[in-house]
Amino acid sequence: MGEKLGLLLWVWFMLWGFCVGRFVVEKNSLRVTSPNSLKGVYECAIGNFGVPQYGGTMVGTVAYPKANQKACKRFDDVDISFKTKPGGLPTFVLADRGDCYFTLKAWNAQNAGAAAILVADDRNEPLITMDTPEEENADADYLQNITIPSALISKSVGDSIKKALSSGEMVNINLDWTEALPHPDERVEYEFWTNSNDECGPKCDSQIEFVKNFKGAAQILEKKGYTQFTPHYITWYCPEAFILSKQCKSQCINHGRYCAPDPEQDFSRGYDGKDVVVQNLRQACFYKVANESGKPWLWWDYVTDFAIRCPMKEKKYTEVCSNQVIQSLGVDLKEIEKCVGDPSADVDNPVLKAEQESQIGKGSRGDVTILPTLVINNRQYRGKLDKVAVLKAICAGFEETTEPAICLSEDIETNECLNNNGGCWQDKAANITACKDTFRGRVCECPVVQGVKFVGDGYTRCEASGALHCGINNGGCWKKTKDGRTYSACVDDLKSCKCPPGFKGDGVNTCEDVDECKEKMACQCPECSCKNTWGSYECSCSYGLLYMQEHDICISKANTAVSWSFVWIIILGLAAAGIGGYAVYKYRIRRYMDSEIRAIMAQYMPLDNQGEVPNHVPHGNV
Repeated sequence: MGEKLGLLLWVWFMLWGFCVGRFVVEKNSLRVTSPNSLKGVYECAIGNFGVPQYGGTMVGTVAYPKANQKACKRFDDVDISFKTKPGGLPTFVLADRGDCYFTLKAWNAQNAGAAAILVADDRNEPLITMDTPEEENADADYLQNITIPSALISKSVGDSIKKALSSGEMVNINLDWTEALPHPDERVEYEFWTNSNDECGPKCDSQIEFVKNFKGAAQILEKKGYTQFTPHYITWYCPEAFILSKQCKSQCINHGRYCAPDPEQDFSRGYDGKDVVVQNLRQACFYKVANESGKPWLWWDYVTDFAIRCPMKEKKYTEVCSNQVIQSLGVDLKEIEKCVGDPSADVDNPVLKAEQESQIGKGSRGDVTILPTLVINNRQYRGKLDKVAVLKAICAGFEETTEPAICLSEDIETNECLNNNGGCWQDKAANITACKDTFRGRVCECPVVQGVKFVGDGYTRCEASGALHCGINNGGCWKKTKDGRTYSACVDDLKSCKCPPGFKGDGVNTCEDVDECKEKMACQCPECSCKNTWGSYECSCSYGLLYMQEHDICISKANTAVSWSFVWIIILGLAAAGIGGYAVYKYRIRRYMDSEIRAIMAQYMPLDNQGEVPNHVPHGNV
């Protein structure tokens, strides 16, 4: 009876989310480009295994095998290969649903050389998410080795493709994941729904391996502010009728409020579900305290170190071991203990209560019912938990041109600017290009170089504009140095190129020297002798005369001396007049000041040239 009750509770925990929640099928776009009868865009459901090409596209031709059409057997056994020949398009295998696991179909198609697998539904129903099988029925050797993307298509679409192929038509398809994830701005927000249980088989093993491998990239993104990461943990509540049962007490804390299935699914041995809930709570509290101290990325260190130092198999999955890891990372243990509280108390735990509320989907995100689950920009990730695959998905969440450098590395994407400059404008001489590599491909956008903005369409034209634009490749204008002299057709105040004085041309490609002597533009007086130079001219006078360029005449040097004497006389005369005027000014101002002072003093005392002024009148005088 006890074992049946335990099994019933375990099933309750597994199905609780499905019964009350809303599961969202994540989809991508499938575009049929040929034949014309099938042209159009269709929806397909992303499989929760393999490696979806988030942010990218994949073009291929569809093959529907004549034998092994459900792909449940090796294609080698029926002598079928889907390997692409040189110069050919990749092959997308179309397989029928049924008779075996979705993952086995994908594995057999991959081994036969397919680039992707499309599974056609065998019934008319809404699309579902193809997931990995339960561990007890799975051959874990191949699950983590599936690398091709997979998609489930509706029965009607599958039937149409089969009909076209049977008529001898080629069916070409473009699988598009560019809009599978939102990419609104320069920061990606993502959540990782996980579990501290390390005894749940291959899924737990792959989860721990992912955390270890992804830790470095996650911490780089978090430290530099490119991402906002939040870990989450799924818990269930115990049905009220079973709260006092032995099974509920072994799997739940806080009087049945927060529960987890038994790690080994065996209630008679090993750790209990409540041990998992407590450790999940400690990990959530570790993140809370680390985040409040400004170091949320330490969560990755704690989870990795705990998995290594405190495994269930070695009987170290304990509070003591957890505390040792926490102290080694320098996080406040008292604050974590305060956050954990008393698991035996009949009260709500604020952290776990918030986690249960977060499990319910909001907006475009469905309920979290699968462990582990990655949510990127409020959209659930589908596919293999692999460092490169997940990093690609996160990179697909950035607004184009705002991706961090890690998203543009060779392991993550192909730099399209390396091939024919991406079809964008470039100035090879100045090593300037309008091609900007992005995770999704490339954009042709006129650049800003050394504070100088280039303007244009980015494809055929980009021109330097504004002040200082002559400092960048001379503004695209003509420039030449000869005989120690340099002339340029670029002027900072002008948007166009203009040949400098002494030259003529378009200012962009050519500026030719003007022969001022030949064209009689200067040095034309009777006594003048003209000699052309590059960019200018030289004019000399015969008979010892002096050339005046302003008037284009030759004059005598004696006249020049007389002229200078006259100039000096004028200057000296003006100087004398100025000194005289200043002296008169000083004299007049002094006279004025003296008279003012004497007037003021006369009011208070008689001066030598004034008689005494009586200060009273005798009585009786009128």
